[in-house]
Amino acid sequence: MSPALSCWLLFLAGCLGCQHPACRCLGRVFICQESQVVQVPRDIPANVTELRFVLTKMRVIPKGAFAGLVDLEKMLISNTGLRFLPAVHKVRSFQKVLLDIQDNINIRTIERNSFMGLSSENVILWLNKNGIQNIENHAFNGTYLDELNLSDNHNLEKLPNEVFQGANGPIVLDISSTKISFLPSHGLELIKKLRARSTYNLKKLPDLSKFRSLIEANFTYPSHCCAFTSWKRQKTELHPICSISQVKQDFEENSGKKLRRRSAAEDYISNYGIGFDPAENEFDYGLCNEVVNVACSPKPDAFNPCEDIMGYNILRVLIWFINILAITGNTVVLIILISSQYKLTVPRFLMCNLAFADLCIGIYLLFIASVDIQTKSQYYNYAIDWQTGAGCNAAGFFTVFASELSVYTLTVITLERWHTITYAMQLHRKVRLRHAVIIMIFGWVFAFTVALLPIFGVSSYMKVSICLPMDIETPFAQAYVIFLLVLNVLAFVIICVCYSCIYFTVRNPNVISSNSDTKIAKRMAILIFTDFLCMAPISFFAISASLKVPLITVSNSKILLVLFYPINSCANPFLYAIFTKNFRRDFFILLSKFGCCEMQAQIYRTEISSSAHIFHTRNGHCPPASKNSDGTIYSLVPLNHLN
Repeated sequence: MSPALSCWLLFLAGCLGCQHPACRCLGRVFICQESQVVQVPRDIPANVTELRFVLTKMRVIPKGAFAGLVDLEKMLISNTGLRFLPAVHKVRSFQKVLLDIQDNINIRTIERNSFMGLSSENVILWLNKNGIQNIENHAFNGTYLDELNLSDNHNLEKLPNEVFQGANGPIVLDISSTKISFLPSHGLELIKKLRARSTYNLKKLPDLSKFRSLIEANFTYPSHCCAFTSWKRQKTELHPICSISQVKQDFEENSGKKLRRRSAAEDYISNYGIGFDPAENEFDYGLCNEVVNVACSPKPDAFNPCEDIMGYNILRVLIWFINILAITGNTVVLIILISSQYKLTVPRFLMCNLAFADLCIGIYLLFIASVDIQTKSQYYNYAIDWQTGAGCNAAGFFTVFASELSVYTLTVITLERWHTITYAMQLHRKVRLRHAVIIMIFGWVFAFTVALLPIFGVSSYMKVSICLPMDIETPFAQAYVIFLLVLNVLAFVIICVCYSCIYFTVRNPNVISSNSDTKIAKRMAILIFTDFLCMAPISFFAISASLKVPLITVSNSKILLVLFYPINSCANPFLYAIFTKNFRRDFFILLSKFGCCEMQAQIYRTEISSSAHIFHTRNGHCPPASKNSDGTIYSLVPLNHLN
């Protein structure tokens, strides 16, 4: 009998065994695609290369059900009632085998040694779109995993550390659209392709040294690709002698002498038995340090460059100096104003609000600086937790709330000063404390609301590492950002106009002397200049960016954040409080209560009483100035506002 005829008869004999009423043979493919199939048929031809079980109601595949299928190359089990993985015991194929087990929502667990019977040199295992929730250690023991696809198992949360122990591979691992939060610490050495798209819980990567063979990676977050931008992996597969590079380097460092390549090779070969000819002493060791470029996606974008939160070391130093200055200055102002023995007046009340707002900005900078120190050089591993977590939302809320409240309060203070000086002699038009409280309640509600909007989806704080609302992808988000920026510009214009009016008012020789005139002009110039330095560069570049015409990068915007953004928060406590006579008076009076600076406190009490008496006399009033009501003088006398 000819060999061809023998093969043909063998093929027919195999297919004649296909007698199941709900299954059929298509060549060497055995297909069961009927709901009445509730168990594995016993008449599967021995020579089949592919099994297909689709839309069946099989719940269990008994052990040994596929024994003897020596030519099996592919098995498809989809949309069945299967509750356990197939028993692949004694499937002895030495070719590439594809197990396509998907869309079986009743499969919950992959147990230990589930695929122990596969002895193929290459196994492609697709376990995607199942109901898998748990995978035990050593689940793939005894397999040569060419590819493992676990994608779209939406309830799979964990890969245990020893899940790949006992397996050779995987070479390709796909965990996309799962809830996996950590990769195992073992078994990553052979992975060449890693896919983790829409795996939002995977926020931190293991030590990069685990990825000895990785050449391609697809992640969910761009920051993960930053881990590989400066990563160097030694390509030891180029030649065995590459392994002696480190031995050679260590020897040279210890002996302080240059080691000949020939002797290093000889020593290494004698110890490790590597079949390398020591006469080849001209080997280029530079090849051993060749950088392996990992093809990684998605690429970092303009909003999230591969850098720490503070991209420059000088900014890392300056931000600490500035936030400590802002926190200290505004805390002192709050303590002095609140503890003052004089009654609460409108200026004091407004200054308390301003100091609190500027204190919040200092706290925001402290928050950012602290996270920057904690994540230095490894921000890519913390970026997702930080930017998508409560920390960044809290920092963003703090800075928007504080900056808007600060700008609002500065504007109210300026308007109050202009109103008080303009209508100094019309007491019936005086701004009362109850008026100021109502005005500031509105300001607090406004600042709180605009700071809360990004948390509820209008723009976002998670766009950049410094947690500012830079998301302008939607029309509402863009309108929100532009609205805040334009509002701040208008506030600056109002402040400039009011101080200009104040200046021309106090130049009247009937109101104030020329010496004081010059002093007040200088003070107002400083106030407007600090406001301009703070608002102008930020507003200019921010408005251009909000119109989708960015003029600077996010990296450069951090310079604005550190050097310009907190100017007012640092300067306001000094310009509006610490440098004023009333503040110094309150400061020394407070210290005198603890037995310190009693003489200075008495001098200030005397000076304030004398100034009040002279002012009232010049204006036709002679009431005695009570030190317990000195706060009223603070709100009426222009000098007490500006000096």
